[in-house]
Amino acid sequence: MKKKYVLFDLDGTLTDSREGIVNSIEYMLGHYQITVKNRDELQPWLGPPLKESLMKYCGFAEGKALEGVNVYREYFDRQGIFENQVYPGIEDMLKELKGQGYHLLVATSKPETAAVRVLEHFGLAGYFDYIGGATLDDSRVKKGDVIRYVLAACKEAKREQAVMVGDREHDVQGAKENGLEVIGVLYGYGSREELAEAGSDYLVESPKDLGKLLGKMADRGE
Repeated sequence: MKKKYVLFDLDGTLTDSREGIVNSIEYMLGHYQITVKNRDELQPWLGPPLKESLMKYCGFAEGKALEGVNVYREYFDRQGIFENQVYPGIEDMLKELKGQGYHLLVATSKPETAAVRVLEHFGLAGYFDYIGGATLDDSRVKKGDVIRYVLAACKEAKREQAVMVGDREHDVQGAKENGLEVIGVLYGYGSREELAEAGSDYLVESPKDLGKLLGKMADRGE
C-alpha cells in the first residue's frame, strides 16, 4: 500500500549524537567510579533506553538505574544535548518528502522534551507533524510504546500507510510490535547484521538512498 506517514528515530537516524551521549554516559559512570578504558565499549549503549543498558551492562537494580539516568541528564541537559550534528543530506531529504505529501513524525526513546530541543536547535522541528518521545518519569520509554503513542496522536494515520525508519534493533522490534514496515539505516549505530536479524524490511546506506526508497513507496498503488 502507498505510504503516507514516516516515523523517524532521532539518534543515529536524523542526527549523529554519539559524542554527546558518550560524554554523558562517561560522566554518569564516573559518578559510580566506573571507568571506561575504550569509548568504543559504549557503542551498544547508543539507541536503547539508558535504564535498560545500565541494568544489562552494569548489573544495576531498577531503582539504581533510574538514579543513574538522572545523573546522566545532569551532563546531557547542560551540554551533551548539543554535542550533536545532523547527518549530511537529512534536511534535503525531509524537504523532498514533504514535497511528495508525506506526513513526517518522530518516534524516539529520547525524552520528548530533549527531542524537541534538538530538532528546534537544528531548525528541523518544522518538518514534523508530531515529535514523540519518552516521558521523564519512565512511564513511556520502550520503542514499541513510543511508536504506539505517536500513531495514536495522529488519529488519521493507518498502520498500513506508515513506515518506521531507524538504526537499531529496538527500532525494528518496536515497529513490528505495531504492525509497521521498517527501513533500517546503515549509517547509524547498528550493524547490517543487527538490523537484518531483527527483521528490517529494507536496508539503506545513506539519507539519499533513504529518500529514493521512500519516494518509491509514495508512488506505490493503493
